[in-house]
Amino acid sequence: MTEVDKLTPPNFIRAIVRDDLKKNKNNGRVHTRFPPEPNGYLHVGHAKSICLNFGIAAENDGGLCNLRFDDTNPEKEDVEYTEAIMEDVHWLGFDWEDRLYYASDYFEQLYDYAVRLIKDGKAYVDSLGADEMREYRGTLTKPGRESPDRNRSIEDNLDLFARMRAGEFDEGRYVLRAKIDMASPNINMRDPVIYRIKKAHHHRTGDKWCIYPMYDYTHCISDALEGITHSICTLEFEDHRPLYDWCLDQLPVPCHPQQIEFARLNLNYTVMSKRKLNELVNEGHVSGWDDPRMPTITGMRRRGYTPAAVQDFCERIGVTKNDTVIDMSVLENSVREDLDKTTRRVMAVLRPLRVVINNYPENKTEELDAPYHPNRPEMGSRKVPFSRVIYIEQDDFMESPPKKFFRLSPGAEVRLRYAYFIRCEEMIKDKKTGAITELRCTYDPRTKGGNAPDGRKVKGTLHWVSANHALQTEVRLYDRLFRVPVPDSTAEWKSSINPESVKILKDACVEPDLARAQPEEHFQFERLGYFCVDRKDAVTGRPVFNRTVTLRDSWAKEGNKAK
Repeated sequence: MTEVDKLTPPNFIRAIVRDDLKKNKNNGRVHTRFPPEPNGYLHVGHAKSICLNFGIAAENDGGLCNLRFDDTNPEKEDVEYTEAIMEDVHWLGFDWEDRLYYASDYFEQLYDYAVRLIKDGKAYVDSLGADEMREYRGTLTKPGRESPDRNRSIEDNLDLFARMRAGEFDEGRYVLRAKIDMASPNINMRDPVIYRIKKAHHHRTGDKWCIYPMYDYTHCISDALEGITHSICTLEFEDHRPLYDWCLDQLPVPCHPQQIEFARLNLNYTVMSKRKLNELVNEGHVSGWDDPRMPTITGMRRRGYTPAAVQDFCERIGVTKNDTVIDMSVLENSVREDLDKTTRRVMAVLRPLRVVINNYPENKTEELDAPYHPNRPEMGSRKVPFSRVIYIEQDDFMESPPKKFFRLSPGAEVRLRYAYFIRCEEMIKDKKTGAITELRCTYDPRTKGGNAPDGRKVKGTLHWVSANHALQTEVRLYDRLFRVPVPDSTAEWKSSINPESVKILKDACVEPDLARAQPEEHFQFERLGYFCVDRKDAVTGRPVFNRTVTLRDSWAKEGNKAK
């Protein structure tokens, strides 16, 4: 077993690549590419492809991976998406170095190759409309019929194609089709369209072109021109592979890459369709492409997911030929495991309940020692201020608790983390509503640090913050975007949006040192979950915190209850 084998779990694509290297295929080269279309933001499914393509290149000595934008549809593409995609790839930890390409780089060569196909009698200009072409194409059980234009002379085809380029015709008047086999059992081989007229401004080439090549024709030639060895794509392109190979076999391209397909990532409790994600944004169901509930890379980043966690998730789910739906908990567990190792612990109270410690001196403030991580002393510690008035979580007190409620209640004693034992002596209620507004407690000064000299034990330990020192801030509790595991299984998929997918708490309190927290800085709020500073809305001295993930999988707990 090689060192690479030890570091990277096997999958069928890695096996193909390593077998090719043993045979010295492609002269021992490994060259992949990631080819996004700049018509939207990338999501976690693209992250899997990024990790696979860049990862396979990095695993092999001298391996290379290109970033190439498939910018052949100018009506839907934008520079905003291009820049966002490049930022996402870099954030995930990958670099294309000097290998940044665009399909538009090859427009002239693609046109010349199309002329070559016409001259060889392998392409023709067709005047059938979209509906007619669909009718002529046939079905899965019925062969197609040849277009009346299929046997147009080479001279006429060359003339019409040149005039298409010159802009003489309206959109839809003509297309260029490959001449393959209208009786093929593979519908993709029934004279597919390879060029269409689109009089649209292109964000890179401007108005130079009014005809644009189709993806199936562009992609394989772009791969060949860049010297790609392994063209890795998702499973929906498996039926397109014969067309990929046919185009390359007909043309004098520098090489013939191998197309390999794998199952795309399907994640539950969300949607992965760009069209549906776009609907969520445009209809205001989310705040934007970077909404922390979205499965986009920029959304996951803003929520607090880390590149290491996303990479670990992509490695865990593996690469197969079988379509499966991955449970969201797998991704969340990767995030938890990474943040558990790397984040500092601090205390925060999300829904404060005021506690007055009657027998603690009014003007006294102590600074208590608290480690940043229980198992990583190298992270150091901090001083946490403690005073007569503190805040605890509202959920940590019950007036009439059930039998196994080990937190604070009338007459009960609990431990304050890093501080003292306190006992609840009195409740103060709002006269109108009856809501509890304040607790009056006493503390045992002998229990500093959380231990009693007389050996008595308490079962509950609460987090807290000093009321006089706490930083009031906004905390956003994010949860899964949909209430059901497979929301897009029905036409009414938006009706399954989870109304509890975000809760905004304006009066949360955190340790005072967090005023210095920087955008995208991560913390574990003790007993509550992992949080990060919002990279968009935070201001100096007043960070806004997004909940990245809870400490435990609460959805699994609810699922077990249901069972």
